[in-house]
Amino acid sequence: MKILMVLTSHDRLGDTGRKTGFWLEELAAPYYVFKDAGAEVALVSPEGGRPPLDPKSAEPSFQTDATHRFEADAAAMAMLAETGRLDAVGHEGFDAVFYPGGHGPLWDLAVDPASIRLIEATLGAGKPLALVCHAPGVLRHAKAADGRPLVEGRHVTGFTNTEEEAVGLTQVVPFLVEDELKRNGGLYAKGADWGPFVVTDGLLITGQNPASSGPAAERLVAHLANR
Repeated sequence: MKILMVLTSHDRLGDTGRKTGFWLEELAAPYYVFKDAGAEVALVSPEGGRPPLDPKSAEPSFQTDATHRFEADAAAMAMLAETGRLDAVGHEGFDAVFYPGGHGPLWDLAVDPASIRLIEATLGAGKPLALVCHAPGVLRHAKAADGRPLVEGRHVTGFTNTEEEAVGLTQVVPFLVEDELKRNGGLYAKGADWGPFVVTDGLLITGQNPASSGPAAERLVAHLANR
């Protein structure tokens, strides 16, 4: 079992002067779900090299057992320091693709042609695709085989408007994940803010927020085990 994880390369939180990037828990929790299941994991990002970490996700209040484990894992940290380039890989050679969130993906992965191709090709090849928190927003330009929006008619979730409002970034982000999924015809559902909530629609698995990243990864592993 080999799983590709796609991280953002974007580090600027709009015009606020603050930094953003990927959310640490959303990388660490799935990473260990995959590794503990015996999977081989590869990391890529649009620019390659070390992707930017949202500094807020490293604050003590957002640390978890998985984030502590990741930061103490020399092999994991070395892999993170040298991610491959997204445009140099495809779904070939991988059994599934997983997108951690953080605000960064809303700026780069949502419009990145290589990301859009990877998403469309992965599902087109009959392989599962999972995205959590803000990462479901990167589906906004992906299309189904018939040219319709990929999420049209599909059951999906992602970071809620109320969660975005709670972190004070509604007027900063380029679009709201919940609104965008609905605009493209997604059958959007959500659980309680900040609680784990995962939706599966065939090969597409989406998680609502950071707490959903581990459960979404577990859903992906279960899917692969039941093929």
